[in-house]
Amino acid sequence: METILIFIIFLGPLVFFHELGHFFFARLAGVRVEVFSIGFGPKLFTFKKGETQYAVSLIPLGGYVKMFGDDPLSEKKLTAEEEKVAYTKKSKFARFWIVFGGPLANFILAYFIYAALLYNGESVPQIKLGNVTEAHVLYKDGLRTGDVITKINEKEIVSFDDLNLIDTNINSVEVNRSGQTVDFKVSYTQENFLEEFSKLTGVLRAPILVNNKGEFFLAKIADKKIVSLEEILEASEQRIRLYSLKEDVKMEFQANRFSIEGLNYTTLERNQNWEKTFVESGLFPKDMYIKNIVMGSAADKAKLKKGDIITAVAGNKITNFDDLRKSIQDLKEEKPVALEIYNKDGYKTVTVTPTFREHKGKKYLSVGVESGVSFYSFMVQTKSAGVFGSISKAVGRTWNGTVKTLAGFKKLITGEVSINNVGGPIMIGKVASDSFNISLSMFFRLMAIISINLGIINLFPIPVLDGGHIVLLGVEAINRGPLSKKKLMYAQQVGMSLLLLLIFIALFNDISRFF
Repeated sequence: METILIFIIFLGPLVFFHELGHFFFARLAGVRVEVFSIGFGPKLFTFKKGETQYAVSLIPLGGYVKMFGDDPLSEKKLTAEEEKVAYTKKSKFARFWIVFGGPLANFILAYFIYAALLYNGESVPQIKLGNVTEAHVLYKDGLRTGDVITKINEKEIVSFDDLNLIDTNINSVEVNRSGQTVDFKVSYTQENFLEEFSKLTGVLRAPILVNNKGEFFLAKIADKKIVSLEEILEASEQRIRLYSLKEDVKMEFQANRFSIEGLNYTTLERNQNWEKTFVESGLFPKDMYIKNIVMGSAADKAKLKKGDIITAVAGNKITNFDDLRKSIQDLKEEKPVALEIYNKDGYKTVTVTPTFREHKGKKYLSVGVESGVSFYSFMVQTKSAGVFGSISKAVGRTWNGTVKTLAGFKKLITGEVSINNVGGPIMIGKVASDSFNISLSMFFRLMAIISINLGIINLFPIPVLDGGHIVLLGVEAINRGPLSKKKLMYAQQVGMSLLLLLIFIALFNDISRFF
C-alpha cells in the first residue's frame, strides 16, 4: 500500500501538469474544454466550474482533456457559435500550441523541480568510489576504494550531476581519503573518465556481518564514522568494534542515518588481515547470507535454507556474492557443483546442479538464491545555489536530462539497448518508492527526469500521441487541407495499435522483472 500511495503521489503531478498544458493553451485559443480528468476510467470525484467538468478517475496512469469539437471523424454539423469554440475550427498555429502544450508543461515542470532543488539544497549520495581493483586504470592513477571525489579541475563536485555536467578534459582530481585531502594529476577526456568511473562496481557493501546463528553485527572503526565493508577490509587499524544489531537492516543502508546509540559492542583484534579475522571468528559479509530461496530452483532441490551462508564453491573459498555468481557462470553448463554451507549445524557440503534461466534476452546459470546484501551509502547536503544560480543551473540540468533521455531512446531504436529494458508502471512505482526511501531530493530528481521522459514520449510521431497530432498538422499544412476521414481513421488505428504494443511490452517486462 505504501508503494502504491508513493506511486500516486509521484505520477499525479506529472499527469496534472501535462494536461494543464493542453488546458491552458486550449482556453487561450478560445476552445471550450468539456472535461479535465486526472486518471482514466470511472470518475471517482467530479465538480463543474463554468463549462468544464473537473474529475479524478479510477486508473491513475494518465489523464485527458476533452475539448469541444476535437473529433475530426464526427459527422455532426456545428452552428456558427459552436465553431467559435471548436478545436478543429481553430487555426493550425493554435492547434499546434494546444497539442504541444502538454509536453511543454512537462519540460517546464522538470525545470522548476530542478530549480527548487538547487535553491533549497539537496540530500544526495556521496560520490564515493566503489571497489577499485589493481587492474583498474583509476587505481594506477592513485585512486582507491572508498575515495570521495570532492573536486575535478579545481571545481567542487558534490553530486553525480556535477560529474555529468563537466564538459572539458580532466586534468586533476581531488579526493577525501579517511579525512585527508589527496590531489592527483590525471589526463582524461570527460567521456573517458565517466566511462572508467562507471566500470567500477559503484556499489559498496554495508559493514554488516552475520554468523551461523543468524545474528547480525555492524563493524565500525572506533571514533570514526561508519564506512563501507570494503573500507573496513582495507583498514590498517588493529581493532574494530562489533555492534550487535537487534534486527536485520534494509537493502539500502544509509550510514549517516544509522544510530549505534544503545547498541552493545565487543572489540575484535585483527589477525593478519580483517577478512581472515572475520572468518576465524565465524563472521561473514551479509551478502553471503541466503535471504530467500527460489521455489523449484537448484538450491530448493538441494534443501538449502534461508539463513545458510555460502562460503565456498567447488572447494574454492569465496568472500562475496559476486564470487558465487562468477563461479557458477564459469561452469558454462548445467552440471553438479559442491557448495560449502555454514549454518547453526556448522560447516557442510551440499551438491547442487545450477540451471539456465533467461533474463533480458540472455541466458545465465542460476542456483536460485537471493543475497541478503545491504548496500552502503552516505548522504550529503548540498549548499543552496541561490536564486540566480538555481535559475541558470536548472537550465543545464533540464537540457542534460533531455539529451540523455533522447540518447537512451536512440539506443533502443537502433538496438544498442534491448527493448527488455523498457519499464512500465510497476517499475516506475518501484523506483519511485526506492528513491522516496533514500531522500526527498532523490524522489523529486526522479520526478523531474520522468517528466522529461513523458514529454519526449508524447512527442513521438505516433498517431493518438501529441507528436502524431503535430505530424498530422504538418501534413494538413502541406496538403492545404485536412486528411480524409478514411485516412484519419487508419492513422488512429495504426497509432492505437503501436501504443497498445508499447504498453504490452512495458507491462510484460514489469511482470517478468518483478514476478
